[in-house]
Amino acid sequence: MARLAQTAGLTDIQQEILSTVRDFVDKEIIPVATELEHRDEYPQQIVDGLKELGLFGLMIPEEYGGLGESLLTYALCVEEIARGWMSVSGIINTHFIVAYMLKQHGTQEQKDHFLPRMAAGDIRGAFSMSEPGLGSDVSAITSKAVKDGEEYVLNGQKMWLTNGGTSSLVAVLVRSDEGLTPEEAAAKPHKSMTTFLVEKEPGFGEVRPGLTIPGKIDKMGYKGVDTTELIMDGLRIPADRVLGGATGRGFYQMMDGVEVGRVNVAARGCGVAQRAFELGVSYAQQRHTFGKPIAQHQAIQFKLAEMATKVEAAHAMMVNAARKKDSGERNDLEAGMAKYLASEYCKEVVEDAFRIHGGYGFSKEYEIERLYREAPMLLIGEGTAEIQKMIIGRRLLEEYRFQG
Repeated sequence: MARLAQTAGLTDIQQEILSTVRDFVDKEIIPVATELEHRDEYPQQIVDGLKELGLFGLMIPEEYGGLGESLLTYALCVEEIARGWMSVSGIINTHFIVAYMLKQHGTQEQKDHFLPRMAAGDIRGAFSMSEPGLGSDVSAITSKAVKDGEEYVLNGQKMWLTNGGTSSLVAVLVRSDEGLTPEEAAAKPHKSMTTFLVEKEPGFGEVRPGLTIPGKIDKMGYKGVDTTELIMDGLRIPADRVLGGATGRGFYQMMDGVEVGRVNVAARGCGVAQRAFELGVSYAQQRHTFGKPIAQHQAIQFKLAEMATKVEAAHAMMVNAARKKDSGERNDLEAGMAKYLASEYCKEVVEDAFRIHGGYGFSKEYEIERLYREAPMLLIGEGTAEIQKMIIGRRLLEEYRFQG
C-alpha cells in the first residue's frame, strides 16, 4: 500500500486532478502553512494558485465555465487541501456551497449572472444561516426581510460567516412571512424562510449601504481564513435576488447546500487526520528512547495502528456519502454519519500524534501544534456531533420503522 486513504474506481481525469492538487499542496501549502497560520494571515498567494488551477470552478457545470466535476472529486480535492492546511479548504467550501445552491435552485438569470464569474474565481461565495442567539436551532432565526415594492428590506445580525470579509456574494437565510398568517408562520417556521443573494464589496466595515462586516473574529485555530459577523440595517435587496425567485423555500435550499458542506467537513477531517498520521509515523521513526526508535515500542505501534485504521474508516465513509449525493439519492444519513465519524476520529488521531511527539508537540515549532488547535472546529462546523446524531437517529427510525 503506497499510502492510506486510496479511492477505488476513479477515472483518469479524477486521478490527474488529484495528483495536480496533491503536488500543489506539497509544494505551495505545507511549507508555508504554519507560518501563515501563526500570523493569522490570509493566504492570498495560495488562493491565487487555486484560482489558476481552476479549483473555484471544480463543480460548476462546463456551460458556465467550470470543470463540471462530481462532489466526490471535490471532496477528494478538499481532503488533499486540508491535509496541507485546513483553513484553505474552508475558503473554497463556502464558495462551493453557494455555487451548488445556485446550480440546483437558482433561476436561469441568477445562474447566468453568477456562475461564470464564480467558476473563474472572480466572485467568491459565503453563506450565512447562524445568528448569535440560536446555534443549531435554525427555526429560531430572527433576521427578517419585509417586502417594499420591488425590493426587500433586510434587518438582523448573522454570525460565523466563513469568508465573510473576502467574499463578494453571500447567500443569507432570513425570515420572510410573506403570504403567511402569523399563526401559520409560528406553526411552520421553516416555511417562512427565504435565501437572499447579497452582493457586496470585499473587505470590512460598511461594504454596501445597510450592510456591515465588523471585522474578523479572533479564533483558537482555523486562522488565516476570515470568520465574521454580518449586520443588516435597512439593507435593500431587489426581488430578483431571492434565490429561485420565490420566498419560503430558503430553509430547504440551505439544507441541500449543508449536505454538501457536511461531506466537505468530513473530507477536511480525513485530510487533517492523514497529515497527523504522517507527522506521527515520521516522528516515531526519528525519535529514540531506551536505545531504539520509539516506533519499535509496542505502545507506539498500537497507536499508529489505531490511527491508520481510523483514517481509513473515515475516508471510506466520506467517499460513500459523496457518491450517494452524486447519484441523486438522498444522503443526509450518509453525510451525517461521515461528518460525525470523520470529525471525531480526526480529533483522536491528532491527539495521538500529539502524544507521540511528547513535549515537542506542545511547541509551536512543530506542525502538530497547529493541527491540535484546528481539529476542534470540525466537531462543531456544519452541525455539532449532537445534531448529526439526531439526524442519524431520525433517519434510522424512518428506515427501520417497527411494524407492530
